[in-house]
Amino acid sequence: TPDGKPGLLAEYFKGTDLQGPPAVTRVDKDVDFNFIRTSVPGFESGAFKSENFSARWTGFITPPESGSYRIGVKVDDGFRLWIDDKLVAEDWSSHGVNTKLVDLQMEKGRKYSAKLEYFQTTGDAIAQLVWSTDVSKTPVDDAVAAAKKSDLVVAVVGITSDLEGEEMKVQIEGFQGGDRTSLDLPKEEEALLEALGATGKPLIVVLMNGSALSVNWANEHANAILEAWYSGEEGGTAIAETLAGINNPAGRLPVTFYKGIADLPPFEDYSMSNRTYRYYKGTPLYPFGFGLSYSKFEYSKVRLSANLLQAGSPLTIDVDVKNKSGRDGDEVAEVYLNFPKLPGAPIHALRGFTRVHVGAGATEHIRLALEARDLSHVNEAGERIIAPGSYRLSIGGGQPGTNAPHGDATFTINGQVRLPD
Repeated sequence: TPDGKPGLLAEYFKGTDLQGPPAVTRVDKDVDFNFIRTSVPGFESGAFKSENFSARWTGFITPPESGSYRIGVKVDDGFRLWIDDKLVAEDWSSHGVNTKLVDLQMEKGRKYSAKLEYFQTTGDAIAQLVWSTDVSKTPVDDAVAAAKKSDLVVAVVGITSDLEGEEMKVQIEGFQGGDRTSLDLPKEEEALLEALGATGKPLIVVLMNGSALSVNWANEHANAILEAWYSGEEGGTAIAETLAGINNPAGRLPVTFYKGIADLPPFEDYSMSNRTYRYYKGTPLYPFGFGLSYSKFEYSKVRLSANLLQAGSPLTIDVDVKNKSGRDGDEVAEVYLNFPKLPGAPIHALRGFTRVHVGAGATEHIRLALEARDLSHVNEAGERIIAPGSYRLSIGGGQPGTNAPHGDATFTINGQVRLPD
């Protein structure tokens, strides 16, 4: 504490803005609280409850050895942390439980001033000041040591809402103010994957992210990649059941995973050329609509309700989907249209999909209907039209031109119709 006692001087305030005289002042031996489960003296006296309050802890930290220390907080809600009068971590907003760590070089025996400010609104009320005193190892060292003792490695990597979002105070390589300046994994995580891969153990990569990642190294070296997104409290169960084979996945990517930011058009270019899967001329890392299953499927007997349509008429597609494997599974049948080569027309576009369960060795019949709007596109003048010409339809487990199983058919539209926006 500031007066030399073990622990930190703690001041607790009514309200979330640290204003007015403290309602409770005490010495806390450390900052390791879940205020809902364990009340602080003063809480039960009615001074205030475990909601809508704030706190400030001040004191000193004296390192036992010189070296690099990892120090930070695990909190719900807002926090500000100063070490040696320097603000090293901050998120003064209401949010769920998250951890923020920084690496600091510290000298043995030197007293470093420490101040942690915190506020709690409602819900979870967690405040922890955390640090690592083992300065001889890095997290990569620990991970590699564990991997060498294991039969296989499951590496969970990605990004978090601490890095990607709206107008955030983030200025690190690959991220700027909540925007992403790179599609790669953070360099520390790339290094972790490469170190784990060097052990020679089978490597499964689980991605946790809210946007596409250019996981080129993992694509070349990992034995499997599972995209889990931000999967919520039962995400661990879903991931474990999928990796163990209890769940047979059938998910499809809702965005394109590019090989790198160089594949994207300039941000200031508002044209659709090479933008999104509909106009992209290159080869992505993983295309929009991509996804694997433990089952294998094939498509046959693609039939259209008509090979010649008058503009504005609907179209029906029939197809058989066979599960060639010995395992029951779900297949997502995606319908793409390739349009006539007209100004503004996309190369191809998803116009329908359905998910069907197919037993091992069985065949299921699928029928999908495309309405007039599904057969249209927006031209360079911004008009939505059904254009005359020859169309190619693909129905399968992914985009045409990829390795996804599919069946094709062609049809022709006569006449032109303009549709309302």
